[in-house]
Amino acid sequence: MTALISAALLSSIVSGEIQSASTNKQNNAEQLYTNQAPVTPELAFSGPYTVGVTTIAATDPKRLDSANFVFNTERQLVLEVWYPAARPKSEEDDKTLATYKNVTRLQKPFELQGEAYRDAPTLSEGNFPLILLSHGFTGYRTQMFYLGEHLASHGYVVVGIDHSGSTNADIKDDSDRPAGFIDTLYNRARDQQFVLDYFADQTSVVDAIVDTDRAAIIGHSMGGFGAINTIGGCYDFNAEFFKQLGVTSAIAMILPLALDSCYAGREQLDPRWKAVQLLAPWGGEASVHNIAAMKKISVPTFYLAGNQDNTSGFKNGIKRLYQRTGSEHNYLLVFENARHNIGPHPAPAVSFTTDFELGHYFDPVWDTEIINRVVEHMSLAFLNCHVKADLASCAYLPTRASSQQYKGADHQFDNAWKGFKHLWASGLQFFKKP
Repeated sequence: MTALISAALLSSIVSGEIQSASTNKQNNAEQLYTNQAPVTPELAFSGPYTVGVTTIAATDPKRLDSANFVFNTERQLVLEVWYPAARPKSEEDDKTLATYKNVTRLQKPFELQGEAYRDAPTLSEGNFPLILLSHGFTGYRTQMFYLGEHLASHGYVVVGIDHSGSTNADIKDDSDRPAGFIDTLYNRARDQQFVLDYFADQTSVVDAIVDTDRAAIIGHSMGGFGAINTIGGCYDFNAEFFKQLGVTSAIAMILPLALDSCYAGREQLDPRWKAVQLLAPWGGEASVHNIAAMKKISVPTFYLAGNQDNTSGFKNGIKRLYQRTGSEHNYLLVFENARHNIGPHPAPAVSFTTDFELGHYFDPVWDTEIINRVVEHMSLAFLNCHVKADLASCAYLPTRASSQQYKGADHQFDNAWKGFKHLWASGLQFFKKP
């Protein structure tokens, strides 16, 4: 697998990203989003807080090395942190809006325009829950930057994680994938738990305002796979699974012993986790989560999926995970005819060169910006309801399965889902535990 970079090099990279990302809108950064139309779902509009963003490095000093499962290693993570901030002075506004740099799966660089203020000071006081954004295999910490900025504007501290070993930058070609995949299976949940502990125990720029006793995870694909484990969906790997991936029999027999765990490697659920949101989570088709453990999950869960997902699978994948989850508050939002890409930002221009690149972002049916706006709306409803215990926000979780209003004859209509304009929601299904 790709070797972990040194702490000195990591600090240099982080420092360089901060310097290059302080910019105005007159540079070459792409603006992926349009001005929001008045028919945008209500909770997708920005909240009352100015948003700041900063990049930091965090190191887990003792993590079992997934390259051998014998020795410990330092695991280094780069984090993007969005937070309620003090607004910069007006003359500085055009100079401090953040941009986000990364590379595609084919290592093509791009830069995207954000709406947060780079390194703006936090509010002097506050009590804002901690939300983690956990990308898939492969991905990067700013792949859901639109959601990080949005939630921070509504009073959350949001942390996007670069999961070392399985980012776009780490997986440069097919030779990196096997080790990166094993790294993901072992480390994804552990990274999530570590980041919560880090912000609870270590000094950070958001110390004065972050509330780590109220925390949640939003995970896409492999990020969702890990989040299920973090809240108690124990892994249940078997040798046959790895043999089908081409792993030799001897190693395939050993891997389940190294990987099977619960609660991100802990003995019990961390009570600070108040909710998890699972966008197209992987693992259902492969049955890698223990069924009995899934039934015992108590943390509120919100699955989001396209019913044509050919990566995680829908009927025997995401829907199966939803049905097996025992949470009293358990929801499923379905984008009809959508595939796997219901979490990332829209496709940057450089990804339009090949279908392989475009396949990381694009959906053949849905406009990605519309997906993102629906995700913003539903995420805020769910998190406000179950993390902030805001009963008024709970009312935005639909009470009728279909978003379709027209009854099919005589101009008869159902009421719109709360927060959606009349006749401006279609192709969505919402289910919850009876």
